[in-house]
Amino acid sequence: MAPNTAPIKWAQRSDSVYVTIALPDVKDETINLSDEKLVFKGTSQDKEYQVDIEFFKAVDAKGSTYKVLPRSVQMVVMKAAKEDGGDDEEFWPRLLKDKALEKNQVKIDWDRYVDEDEEEEAGGFDMSALEGGMGMGGMPGMGGMGGMPGMEGMGGMGGMPGMGGMGGMPGMEGMGGMGGMGGMGGMGGMGGPGGMDMEALMKQMGDMGGPGGGDGDAKEPDSDGNDSDDDSLPELEE
Repeated sequence: MAPNTAPIKWAQRSDSVYVTIALPDVKDETINLSDEKLVFKGTSQDKEYQVDIEFFKAVDAKGSTYKVLPRSVQMVVMKAAKEDGGDDEEFWPRLLKDKALEKNQVKIDWDRYVDEDEEEEAGGFDMSALEGGMGMGGMPGMGGMGGMPGMEGMGGMGGMPGMGGMGGMPGMEGMGGMGGMGGMGGMGGMGGPGGMDMEALMKQMGDMGGPGGGDGDAKEPDSDGNDSDDDSLPELEE
């Protein structure tokens, strides 16, 4: 029995096309992508399916990627650059070179579709579904490119702003309360300066008392107005 023809959906941007082979639980798949064609074979729900299509224009097989998902096989196929080296920013009028075949086998993927004049606003394809996908065009290592959307996970590093939370260590403000310990230094001021004043006052009072004591020891002048120091000496015995 000849294999069944697998249904295809597609959408595009100026630099790529997003192709979905709408088959669930695909097994034993083989996918060959060249710069002109896509050939797929696989089993879904115990039935064999195939796809054999030629693209409207040349593609870049080595830069493309695919992934088998539970409900479909999805791939992003890069459009080939122009031979003259110019920017390839051209929307295709259809996916396949064979216009009649496209009518029977290909449908628009309206979930990813955008008009050409809306592309800048809509942006590129959401590649998250292809994370960890396989490379095509004989370069399996390119499958890692499918994981490039995982770089959005690096956005988790954006969690580093959580370090701003370090600024949010409001507990540090509590440490500011330790500044209140400076008030303890003020206690030294209470005893220190106060004690020094009292000591100075006592010393001053003592100095004032000193001259008074000197007056009590002073000799009064005699009636002749002369000092009588001799009178104050005891008589010496012979």
